[in-house]
Amino acid sequence: MREVWFRDHFWSTDLTSTVGYDSIIQHLNDGRKNCKEFEDFLKERAVIEEKYGKELINLSKKKPCGQTELNTLKRSLDAFKQQIDNVGQGHIQLAQTLREEAKKMEEFREKQKLHRKKIELIMEAIHKNRNLQYKKAMEAKRLYEQRCRDKDEAEQAVHRNANLVTQKQQEKLFLKLAQTKSALEDSDRSYQQSITSLEKIREEWQKEHIKACEFFETQECERISYFRNALWLHVNQLSQSCVQNDEKYEEIRKSLEMCSIEKDIEFFVNLRKTGSSAPAPIVYENYYNTQRNVTTVRSPASVPISRRGPLPTPTSGPGEPDYATIDGYSLIHH
Repeated sequence: MREVWFRDHFWSTDLTSTVGYDSIIQHLNDGRKNCKEFEDFLKERAVIEEKYGKELINLSKKKPCGQTELNTLKRSLDAFKQQIDNVGQGHIQLAQTLREEAKKMEEFREKQKLHRKKIELIMEAIHKNRNLQYKKAMEAKRLYEQRCRDKDEAEQAVHRNANLVTQKQQEKLFLKLAQTKSALEDSDRSYQQSITSLEKIREEWQKEHIKACEFFETQECERISYFRNALWLHVNQLSQSCVQNDEKYEEIRKSLEMCSIEKDIEFFVNLRKTGSSAPAPIVYENYYNTQRNVTTVRSPASVPISRRGPLPTPTSGPGEPDYATIDGYSLIHH
């Protein structure tokens, strides 16, 4: 169990000092600043996550990645690009979540500031009133001490001049002594009243100081708890994002497990095959041997028998030139 408390350790022997109170306020301001820094951190991390997510989506949609692959490997690549797109979407969602957490931190910080402001205003008024009353009491004390010295001097003057002055002068000394005694009584009452008022204000300030310390301590406990939980939640969100990304990557691995080298080879062959017969060997051919082979082949060849009948003898029509045939040639007579 905790054994130290704000209310026990932030005092000063100087009544007008606010060193303890100021130390607490400075610490609370630092805590608020720390919350703001974490809030800004979340916002900047959200910007990074969103930018990264968008770049992943653009990469998966615009950058070619095995676009001419076939069959099972093509399906694996399609799954790969789709899951990269999903990872990008996950980072964009994480960015939105981080912005929401930053907003919650801002609301918590501003709520604490608003509640703390009320206490600070009360304490500022009490400090001002306490210091003012203390100043009055010290002035009353100064005047009281001066009246005491005046009374003492008047008494000494009476005793010194008791047998040395005239009756009239002696009366003046007694009158002055009476006046100093009266002024002393007035200043004494005023001084006591000032001290009484100051003590009431001191007691009131002390009670409010204790209440303020307890309130500030409660706020600080809440702040530390909230900050700790916010940081814990942030780390959990990052872990969850990694788990979700791994689940997406697992889908890619499952698709790759279905990838078959044999099926992809067979699919390609059936899709793009051009024939199963290879070209015949090219042999050496001697030119002269080739010519002799041609002559030998032509000699025994028989004249092919035409299946067509003899050509008809041409006749000349009226007004046409006459034709004559000599040794198979046609001559035109004009």
